[in-house]
Amino acid sequence: EVLLTSGCPGTEAKCIVRVEECWGPVDCGWGIVISAGLDCVKIPCICIPLENRFKYIWKMLIPNKTAHILPNDSAITEVCRDTHSVTFQCETQENGNIFVSVKYTVYATTEMQTKKSRRRGTGQSRRTMIDAILVFCLITEIVVTVGVIFVMILMILHW
Repeated sequence: EVLLTSGCPGTEAKCIVRVEECWGPVDCGWGIVISAGLDCVKIPCICIPLENRFKYIWKMLIPNKTAHILPNDSAITEVCRDTHSVTFQCETQENGNIFVSVKYTVYATTEMQTKKSRRRGTGQSRRTMIDAILVFCLITEIVVTVGVIFVMILMILHW
């Protein structure tokens, strides 16, 4: 996607000028999820669904087994979470040639809850550390200020 960052119509901050084909390596990497809830996840095959031009093949990747091809052939699919994590791959094809391959790992519901609770715990410890740093800085500033005032008083008395 070639983006324009100024001069877009309306109040848009960015707008797409044109789409260029990806002639890099076929395995373009890991994609960005459109929306993720505790129950389901919506994942795109490519950023701009040009549905009439491309063919999309969604696969469920199973370790040490051949990939399971899903019947969905649209640019965006919605996957509901299961009891264990699953990796999905989408291949974007034109005239039988694959030119983009994107992967997603959809975590299980229990893993999402664990990650959420870990984030809460990490947030608590970060806040505690930030509070400790702020208290240390405040005490250091008070000591320095009192020291400067004391030195100034001594200079005035000595004069």
